[in-house]
Amino acid sequence: MVYKLAMTIYKEMLLLKRDLGGLVILFVMPLMLIITVTLIQDASFKSMDDLNIPILLVDNDHGEISKTVKEDLNKNGNFQVISQLKGKIINEEMAREAVFKGEYQLAIILPQDLSTDLNSKVQRNVERIMQSMEVNDSNKAEQKKEVNERSVKLYFDPASQISFRNTVKNSIDKLITNIEKEKVYQGFQESLGISDFAIQDENFISYQVIGPDLKSEEEILPNSVQHNVPAWSLFAIFFIIVPLSINIVKEKGQGTQIRLITNPVPHFVLIAGKTITYLIICMLQFMLMLLIGLFLFPYMGLPKLELQGTFLMLFIVTLFSGLAAVGLGILLGTIAKTQEQAAPFAATFVVILAAIGGIWVPVFAMPKIMQSVSRISPMNWGLDAYYDVLLRKAGFGQIALELLLLFSFFLITVLVALFYDKKKRAV
Repeated sequence: MVYKLAMTIYKEMLLLKRDLGGLVILFVMPLMLIITVTLIQDASFKSMDDLNIPILLVDNDHGEISKTVKEDLNKNGNFQVISQLKGKIINEEMAREAVFKGEYQLAIILPQDLSTDLNSKVQRNVERIMQSMEVNDSNKAEQKKEVNERSVKLYFDPASQISFRNTVKNSIDKLITNIEKEKVYQGFQESLGISDFAIQDENFISYQVIGPDLKSEEEILPNSVQHNVPAWSLFAIFFIIVPLSINIVKEKGQGTQIRLITNPVPHFVLIAGKTITYLIICMLQFMLMLLIGLFLFPYMGLPKLELQGTFLMLFIVTLFSGLAAVGLGILLGTIAKTQEQAAPFAATFVVILAAIGGIWVPVFAMPKIMQSVSRISPMNWGLDAYYDVLLRKAGFGQIALELLLLFSFFLITVLVALFYDKKKRAV
């Protein structure tokens, strides 16, 4: 029995060796995908602290606030402040035109007399409070002119993402709020006649981010590499259904399947031979993806894949994901009648499973109905298991459900394929 199984595996290896196109699909295409997509997505996974965005600043204020805004934006490190274009000081019309043409992501327009009006507003509010506390003489109180709300205009490139816009708005709002707060402190100091009073302006509330590994102070961030290595490993693993289904159709068309069935070899041995062969391919694909994440990506300026003792669990997830892919390939190859049916349908089906499984777009970002649909994709089960192990530090017990689903999927697809094949041959 062992000899028959070994010969079945050898036969499958010969078929793969002769199929150069299939080998390209299995190894070269996933490598190109993971490198290209990771490079493209890397910027979207970075925080604002990692970016240096050139922005246009139109200063119509020429006061204390505009000076502070410029200094803080330059100190921030996230922005490169530009006040001149082609040797000319930027006005609002020039900034708007440059941004709406897509030449710059953002333009900030500071309104005229912003510093003067803010000082007047703060002083007016301070005096009102002091009057209510009867600190100032009533004769000293003056009726000041009401100051209308001022607007800092933000021009965004129409192609910029909403998340980028919100981040910039929050940064600018925090900056202006801090300036206004300092003005309030100064107003009270002047009204009370205090000049050497030091205000403790340190944040009273701090934030501590706790990761799944409570023993480690270093948090594993979901960067582009942590997302794409497991995601595209799964994509590569499930793409084996293309050459697998094509080889099964070839066997049927060339009469090889009939000769194998007539030989004294149990059918489950033939299935086991295919399963073991393509599981080996799956593991090789996964190892190749890990090597790229560990050694190639750092040389390309991308984050390094952090395993931190999760290799064994990742190996187990890959094994069960490979079983699910093999079962699907056997089912499609059994149902398809020609290679023209098997190849495009298998490739399209993998793309659909990847799309609804969270390989391209995170499941939480999908509409509610698609979040429900994603639960039927075996790629979603495998991806959740990868994330649980790689980012959430899950053990075998936490991923047992996903592994059970993947193994059940393998059993069901193989049993359906055997039943369909037996029924078709009986007719």
